[in-house]
Amino acid sequence: MSEMPDTAMVLSAGLGTRMRPLTDDRPKPLVPVAGKPLVDYALDRFASAGVPRAVVNIHYFADMMEAHLSQRVTPEILISDERDLLLETGGGLKKASALFSGESIFCTNTDAILIDDPGFEACATLSEAWRPEDMDALLLLAPIERASGYEGRGDFNQDKDGRIAFRQANAAPYVFTGLQVLKTALVEIGPDGPFSTRVLWQHALERGRLFGAVHHGDWMH
Repeated sequence: MSEMPDTAMVLSAGLGTRMRPLTDDRPKPLVPVAGKPLVDYALDRFASAGVPRAVVNIHYFADMMEAHLSQRVTPEILISDERDLLLETGGGLKKASALFSGESIFCTNTDAILIDDPGFEACATLSEAWRPEDMDALLLLAPIERASGYEGRGDFNQDKDGRIAFRQANAAPYVFTGLQVLKTALVEIGPDGPFSTRVLWQHALERGRLFGAVHHGDWMH
């Protein structure tokens, strides 16, 4: 088992346009599900897994996000401020990279909620599969049949060695859950300004260093 990353990045700066009108008066990460804001599902998971530090980027309703995050005790929250320019997922990661510690980080968005099967925990699943000598990125994948609220055709195929590739045909068996482990060195090779995390995945894929681990549980999009 590899050492668990001690920093997590929670991507929270988006405009939440797909969730309007719920996001007309608040950022998407503060939309409550069963009485609990989406961002707290992510932060509570990292706290329970023993990850001591989380970097959260902010842009839309940034003051509201800061006020909410200031109430948390664990994990320790570090703010990456994108008020001036929304940088997308990859650009947000690169801007925040000065706040990272260690050679790898957890990263998640707040678009989904993971439910673990008994005896399995999503962060532990990634940590146990993480091999930094072979991998630059390890994505947690959910089988489509265990996805709720998802109407897509899947994101990735996976070979017997665990390497993954983007869907080529009409459908692929796995969907990205939003949770992953990334090498900090991979984040730093990204371009300046806004860009998608897919740029980083493509870089890892071309070098045979993009892998997936299958989530044991349900994924609610």
